[in-house]
Amino acid sequence: MKRSPSRAVLGNVAVMIVLALLAWLLLRLHLQEDWWRAAPLASHWRWAGGSIAAYAALCALLWWRGRTRDDAVADNGQAPLLLVWASQTGFAQQLCERSAEVLRASGMSVRVRGLHQVDAPLLQQSTRVLLIASTTGEGDAPDHALPFLRRVMPQALALPHLQYGVLALGDRSYGHFCAFGHQLDAWLRQHGAHPLFDTVEVDNADPAALRHWQQLLGQLGGNATDLPDWAPAQYQPWQLRARAQVNAGSPGAATWQVALVPADGVLPPWQAGDVVEIGPQHGAADVDAWLARHARDGAAMVEGRSLHDWLAHSHLPVLPDSVPADDAALVAALKPLPHREYSIASTPAEGQVLLLLRRLLRPDGTPGLGSGWLCDYAQLGGRIDLRFRSNPNFHAPSADVPLILIGNGTGIAGLRAHLRARVELGASRNWLLFGERTAAHDFHFGEDIQRWQRDGMIAKLDTVFSRDGGTHRYVQDRLLAELDTLRQWVRDGATILVCGSLQGMAPAVDAVIEQALGRDGKEALIVAGRYRRDVY
Repeated sequence: MKRSPSRAVLGNVAVMIVLALLAWLLLRLHLQEDWWRAAPLASHWRWAGGSIAAYAALCALLWWRGRTRDDAVADNGQAPLLLVWASQTGFAQQLCERSAEVLRASGMSVRVRGLHQVDAPLLQQSTRVLLIASTTGEGDAPDHALPFLRRVMPQALALPHLQYGVLALGDRSYGHFCAFGHQLDAWLRQHGAHPLFDTVEVDNADPAALRHWQQLLGQLGGNATDLPDWAPAQYQPWQLRARAQVNAGSPGAATWQVALVPADGVLPPWQAGDVVEIGPQHGAADVDAWLARHARDGAAMVEGRSLHDWLAHSHLPVLPDSVPADDAALVAALKPLPHREYSIASTPAEGQVLLLLRRLLRPDGTPGLGSGWLCDYAQLGGRIDLRFRSNPNFHAPSADVPLILIGNGTGIAGLRAHLRARVELGASRNWLLFGERTAAHDFHFGEDIQRWQRDGMIAKLDTVFSRDGGTHRYVQDRLLAELDTLRQWVRDGATILVCGSLQGMAPAVDAVIEQALGRDGKEALIVAGRYRRDVY
């Protein structure tokens, strides 16, 4: 991207001009014959010494605040996660620092570096790295990244131990969109590193893409962090049409199916692979209890909304000292609840947004923020705050291209939408591989899937249920047994879409695909857009 000079550069230029002017004035003063000839007074020496000491203290303070700080090594001996920024204007560095805050809030150890500070030993010592990289000019790296490009990238490094993720910043109005982020991604892949998820592209600081990145950070931290969104979504009003638990008796966590419709009856378009962001709320009973505990009137109006409504959409203050006595001041101090993301399981032709989600529980047994709202607290027919997020990286190929769909657990939601879309288009060359715990309780959307198979719309179906016994326990085991079939489908031009667990299934499936096709073959699929993942 072509950018104007940053404020830091302009400020430095201005300071240099001022210093040059002062030097010129002082030089003129020294050249005069009547320049000060007396010895300086003692007070002058004190002022001079004090000024030098103050300047030194200021420099030390600036160094202290800007120094590189690392978290301690984790209790299990694992090196801190490495967060790296490559920034031309400072935006990528700001996002890197925010990302560090999110990960530290979830209890992770983190070290932050600029790309110019990253060398081969640091990469070889790290096990996980996240890179936030801007593209400048015509697809170029930021200026400070030059040492990394010249000294590190030409080396023949072996990084098979390294897992990584990339947030690529760019501007679609320019050519070579997010080119440097993709260059880093390709370089890491070529040297054996394993992607945690597909590169996240950000067009002009797009809030939806940044929220998706924040969601991935929460998942890496082992939980969905409750920090407020960096750029809160502008939600639309929807209604909760239906919900039901669909795996009663399962040894796993409760899984619920939720149906939503637009409040105004106008269904917007979306594509299979897209995601909805839900704005959760606290249950009414929890808000009422907080109001009673603090002797506040929930019906009091602040800026056109009741205090009860403000609290329902915000983190409830815990410490008594953090609760201002004035309602307006209280509302100003509230922090909004973060969104939750869910894959859409339906297509617009079905007239509703269908979701499949786990009902998660906190350590104290209370339901999680998003699943608690959708499964427990929201009223049937009541309002649900919803926003769509386009997910072009997980959109399907054209109908004439064979499609391999691989997933586990609630990842079947996104795959079900693709199958439904293919059925609507009459595209029958589909192969679904799905894994869960038990066939009796956890074959989500099983009736739809079996009907589509009977109708000839699913050419090959492989299901694996880990608690039922059998030859294969997990979906990656079943895929491994089908290496020849996988190779043939790929030779026939198939695209592979993977949806499900970031920590277990996705990397295991990736390893099987690499075993079947070789590293170069897998890389060729990725570059061609024929191997895509939506993992969480």
